[in-house]
Amino acid sequence: MQIFGVVNASPDSLAEFSIVSTYDEALAYGRKLLDDGADHLDLGGQASHGDAAQVTPNDEWAIIAEPLRALTSLGVTVSVDTWQVETARRAFDAGATVLNAAEALQDPAMLEFCAERECDVVLPFMLGPDPRHLKHVEGDPVAVMVSWFDERLKVMDTYGLRERCYLDPGTGFGPAHWDWSDRAEYQRKIYTGLDQLRRFDLPIYVPVPWKQTEDRLELLDIALSHDVDFARAHHPAQVRQHYDEVMAAQR
Repeated sequence: MQIFGVVNASPDSLAEFSIVSTYDEALAYGRKLLDDGADHLDLGGQASHGDAAQVTPNDEWAIIAEPLRALTSLGVTVSVDTWQVETARRAFDAGATVLNAAEALQDPAMLEFCAERECDVVLPFMLGPDPRHLKHVEGDPVAVMVSWFDERLKVMDTYGLRERCYLDPGTGFGPAHWDWSDRAEYQRKIYTGLDQLRRFDLPIYVPVPWKQTEDRLELLDIALSHDVDFARAHHPAQVRQHYDEVMAAQR
């Protein structure tokens, strides 16, 4: 399993400890994540929770430009988390090489950009075009997720992108102001059924929980038990430890 350590440049991110705003802050925090076991780094300038402010492409670029310059200087793969193609283009020109597609490549312009750059893409399961305002999943969420990926990957085929996709179950997103008990049950079902995504023969990329509560750590272990290919983690040392323990218990 490889880990993308999370760096947030968005000032309204809920994970306040991960927020950076300058070159020096990003450099120090990126180094810390790598020292803690991250293999790569993921940078975002727009939060995705229901109360997050919408920023323009110019504002988003102003937020991430210096942190991105710092992270790319560390010599590791850096992904940019955005749903605005103008931001993605500037970020790739500045050294990002993976797109964390926060709008699930539902914008034709973003699809064309990814095809042009021939870049790897994190493709999240998402019902709706805006990660801040998603629809609730009706019925078996695993079945809905599998069906959704089946249809989206047909679109990826038309752009030559299927083999460049990492499949993200979308658990980092959710309908705004969803009660935690409902969200936790949803995530438990999704994580338990992650192996259903193996039918697509593509890497599985999971944004794992970061809040330090017993129920969230239980969800973390369920996700890691599927020996996922990538984790997006705020606490890479903890995730690496849990992964090693879960894998050892399965031997």
